[in-house]
Amino acid sequence: MYIDKEEILEHLSDKAFALIRDAADELGIEAYVIGGYVRDIFLHRPSKDIDVVAVGSGIELARAVAHKLGKKAHLSVFKNFGTAQVKLGNIEIEFVGARKESYSRDSRKPIVEDGTLEDDQNRRDFSMNALALCLNADRFGELIDPFGGLEAMDNLVIRTPLDPDITFSDDPLRMMRAIRFASQLGFDIDPDTFDAITRNKERIEIISGERIIDELSKIILSPRPSVGFELLDQCGLLPLIFPELHALKGAETKEGIGHKDNFSHTLMVLDRLCKTSDNLWLRWSALLHDIGKPATKRFDNRLGWTFHNHNFIGEKMIPTVFRKMKLPLNEKMKYVQKMVTLHMRPIALSDNEVTDSAIRRLLFDAGDDIDDLMKLCEADITSKNPDKVRRFLNNFRLVREKLTAIEEKDRVRNFQPPISGEEIMEAFNLTPCQQVGSLKASIKDAILDGVIPNEREAAWNYMLEKAKGMKLTAANPLNIEQRTEATKN
Repeated sequence: MYIDKEEILEHLSDKAFALIRDAADELGIEAYVIGGYVRDIFLHRPSKDIDVVAVGSGIELARAVAHKLGKKAHLSVFKNFGTAQVKLGNIEIEFVGARKESYSRDSRKPIVEDGTLEDDQNRRDFSMNALALCLNADRFGELIDPFGGLEAMDNLVIRTPLDPDITFSDDPLRMMRAIRFASQLGFDIDPDTFDAITRNKERIEIISGERIIDELSKIILSPRPSVGFELLDQCGLLPLIFPELHALKGAETKEGIGHKDNFSHTLMVLDRLCKTSDNLWLRWSALLHDIGKPATKRFDNRLGWTFHNHNFIGEKMIPTVFRKMKLPLNEKMKYVQKMVTLHMRPIALSDNEVTDSAIRRLLFDAGDDIDDLMKLCEADITSKNPDKVRRFLNNFRLVREKLTAIEEKDRVRNFQPPISGEEIMEAFNLTPCQQVGSLKASIKDAILDGVIPNEREAAWNYMLEKAKGMKLTAANPLNIEQRTEATKN
């Protein structure tokens, strides 16, 4: 992790750092850039989050810097928290006075007092996040590393600056952050630090669902999310924050027949999907795609272990999971539900002769999310039998080709039946009733099954024929040619 002074100064070459230097010296206070921005210099990662700690008033320093920046800068002051933020274009700088903290058992909100730089570094979560660079002119770029943060990063280790039991008991969210950093960076958690997470896991109950889900989503977006979820399982946090996922663990054997561990399978699917998609909600779909399996697991003497309809049960479980975990109950949830309920369809198609009708129905149901669904299904092929994997993936290729061909020919993705319910009621002098829905569904099914093309005239004629069988008489005397011409005009 060695970086020479010249390279450090290059990272501090932005005009904003020079203005902080000048403002701090004029005010006669010490100023340091601290935390993630400094850590990421040594990890060679881009970072936009600039945190500045002042040994004195952070708000006063922020005001002085904003004044020097002029009208281009936007200053926000949060007196209750003793912090301020200066925005300049895409750059955001957070200012805070150096402080020391103490905690009560039932809250992660600290009692704050003014402190020294040492006090401020003591309260940091991990040694790599306690690194600071001085911004005063006489020591500009000097590194302060009291807890061996550079050495820890050299050894790819996450450890706390002080006693990990105190660190995690004071703020239990730090347990989630440790695991998230391990997943993001590929670091190991120091054994003593990890043991402290295990001892303090019950403290997670004082953390809000929103905070927990923010860390979970960052784990899901990491290069190998399985690292984070395996650590959550090993330390005992997983059943406390995500019992539905924990319920997937374990492989049972009966009469010499076993099934795979669905937890391990789910993590494998998620890791595989990460190679093709950075879509957070598609990754959530991968994590939840088999969530219905524990509720549907049965042993059949003839078939062995079955999980019939686990996709439909999983779809129904998702609103409860989203509500409990404070995830959005909007179109993002509906997208995940769609992925979960449909994830078996392409697999079923790939295992049989693919019919045009089945392709049309898949296109209709998946709509614009068909490509995401195919990515999920391809990631779901985790068999250890290479011939089986090759056969499925080759069949998926054929399914994709058919999807493209059918869409170009029949235009059924997101289509609406050419005849609306209102037109059906007008044509047969009906009020809203089951017969209207039945006729509309018949037209849709006829198009999806390839009985008629996705065209208005064919649909109108088909509707008239179906209506005869239902003993419905057209109330509108216009014949089909006149009706079509009237619609055009």
